[in-house]
Amino acid sequence: MATNKSAKTVIVEQIGSPIRRRSDQRATLIGLGLNKMHRKRELEDTPAVRGMINKIHHLVRVVDES
Repeated sequence: MATNKSAKTVIVEQIGSPIRRRSDQRATLIGLGLNKMHRKRELEDTPAVRGMINKIHHLVRVVDES
């Protein structure tokens, strides 16, 4: 699978703890590759990723969109 250099990406940082959150919210954090506070991940900007970010918008912060 070839990666497209012009593909849009989004950098997401975890700012909230998954402690005392529903299991689906914890699973969404793990699905985004986040599981510890202040960890950042660069992800491909797709509708699926945007939906995951929207689902846990209170636990993550979008740092950069490019």
